[in-house]
Amino acid sequence: QVQLVESGGGLVQAGGSLRLSCVVSASIFRFDVLGWYRQAPGKQRELVATITGGGITNYAESAKGRFTISRDNAKNTVALQMNSLKPEDTAVYYCNLHKLGRANDVWGQGTQVTVSS
Repeated sequence: QVQLVESGGGLVQAGGSLRLSCVVSASIFRFDVLGWYRQAPGKQRELVATITGGGITNYAESAKGRFTISRDNAKNTVALQMNSLKPEDTAVYYCNLHKLGRANDVWGQGTQVTVSS
């Protein structure tokens, strides 16, 4: 089955930046939707950003203006550039793949992002 592997998480001070990357083990197509979600301790997993094959993006309000999602279909990757990080961005970030017509999304194992004040 297809696997997603995230990388790029770490510890950063408030105001700093991180770039997360996710590699998909199989080819991704223009009709696949890729996204990033996050889950803080004791909280529900929430959407951060998604991107379609046509480049249409969707961001959580908290991410707008600070985060940028991008994808490279040739390299089977999706990235999340995070700038102006805040302590409230601290969470495990998960890569997500939704394939059109399939009931279940594919999730990565997650990468920890910790933002200190």
